[in-house]
Amino acid sequence: METTDAVPIKHHGTYRNIHVYKLACIAYLGIVVFGYDTGIAGGVVNNTFFQHEFGLTGANVTNLSSNVVSVLQAGAFFGALGSAPVTVWLGRKWSLIMWSLIFCLGAILQTVAQDQYTRGLSYIYAGRVVGGIGVGAISALAPTYVAECCPKDVRGRITGLFQVWVAIGVLLSYWVNYGVAIHTPANSPDIWRIPFGVQLVPGGLMCAGLFFCRESPRWLARKGRMDQAIENLAHYRRASIHDEEIKAEMAEIEATILEEREARAGLGWQEAFFGKGNWPRFAIAFIIMTLQQFSGQNTVGYYAPQIFQAIGYVGATPALLASGVYGVVKVVATFIFIMLGVERFGRRWSLFGSAIGMGVLFYIVGAIFITHPPDPTSPNPSPASKAMAAMIYLYCVAYSFGWGPLPWVYVADIFPNRTRHYGLAWASATQWLFNFVISKISLTMENNLHGKIFITFATINIGGMAVFSWFLPETKNRSLEEMDVIFGAVTLEHRTEDIHRAELEMSAGRKGADMRDEEAAYGAQPVAPTEQHTNAEGEKLAEGASR
Repeated sequence: METTDAVPIKHHGTYRNIHVYKLACIAYLGIVVFGYDTGIAGGVVNNTFFQHEFGLTGANVTNLSSNVVSVLQAGAFFGALGSAPVTVWLGRKWSLIMWSLIFCLGAILQTVAQDQYTRGLSYIYAGRVVGGIGVGAISALAPTYVAECCPKDVRGRITGLFQVWVAIGVLLSYWVNYGVAIHTPANSPDIWRIPFGVQLVPGGLMCAGLFFCRESPRWLARKGRMDQAIENLAHYRRASIHDEEIKAEMAEIEATILEEREARAGLGWQEAFFGKGNWPRFAIAFIIMTLQQFSGQNTVGYYAPQIFQAIGYVGATPALLASGVYGVVKVVATFIFIMLGVERFGRRWSLFGSAIGMGVLFYIVGAIFITHPPDPTSPNPSPASKAMAAMIYLYCVAYSFGWGPLPWVYVADIFPNRTRHYGLAWASATQWLFNFVISKISLTMENNLHGKIFITFATINIGGMAVFSWFLPETKNRSLEEMDVIFGAVTLEHRTEDIHRAELEMSAGRKGADMRDEEAAYGAQPVAPTEQHTNAEGEKLAEGASR
């Protein structure tokens, strides 16, 4: 087994968390396909040649188009729920490898689809469902894996990279659609094969990269593999296994595990939901993920070309270009907030300010749309259309400064080690369930409500999301193990006693291990530690050496 001989944490400065950043970049490659699938299908189904080849014509265009987009969310819902028992058995790393392979199978099915005469739409539906199962599981497991390896002082920033990768995926999807539209012949199957085939790149890279990552130390500790757990923890902190901060963090992890084992040996969904201090966390996860889906972001994300056409960017190419700019804004804004804002302003106030900003900006878009409706016959966008586009871009900034990355960060924060995989699976399944609902109803809402759709989402942003944010407990700079105290699962006094007990057990275990190593170095047979060693340890070792 590889040992960790790095110098203590305090000597590493800026680069102390480089291993955790590397892990996040690899594990979140699967999240790129989360974002990519958010934007790619809307552009593909909006193409007239694709609609003709796959029979999306006449009165069924809206229904079939929304089906192509939404079946991925249906698969993702079941993938997220199914991820919890698998990760208990296989661990975080190997579970993600398995789910990434399943996703790649779905991407292949979508790419090889031909036309309506060879059941091509069935291939796309099947591929979207299979790929969705993989994406749903990845979206639940990746933040769990990363959060369990992060130190508390940068956990929000590193876990929040989840949304940066989502935004990169959305950006990639918009520009792939735009590039295909202007460089591919109008009657070529590459119209859909290139966009669907690109999914294999991040999925394959993630699968390969995970082989070079280490397992979660918290999962290893729950499995009783303490030596490997402390080595992996030291690796992710770039420290020695003998560093005092490593010992303290490991003691806190072990204290949590001791409490969990005393509470109950087994764990299922029922205990996960109704165990002491658990149900408020599951309720928060459900509400925060539901509200995120009804913020209006996914309506713009899935159907950006159609939304920009509706506000006056007539024609496929101008709408795709405007969508591409939207993707750039989202990536830049999310990256700035994650690197500079999330650990400075915290979770609660960032969510509150983000919701207020999103609501105000969508109210403005709705008001402009109603008072200055766009002319669908004009070849160029009017000043009112440009103003609406600018407000949508600013809305994207407000979303990226809070409600984009923070629901995933917050949910990864609040669950204890014992139920984290259940909590993230529950949150991810909730996200995909209402993601499915939004993808099904968005085109119908846009066709029927027109500008009022923005008013609807603005009201949800301020009346629902801002109010909800106000009552959330802050989790910034709190360890994952402290969440049990915050949510009342254990008292501070009880936790302090358990940490002290874990430290004593760890110290005793390390003393015995060090003594056996020393005996082996002198050529003696390892001797089980007894009370006699405390008084005459040096004499016994000398006798062993003489023998």
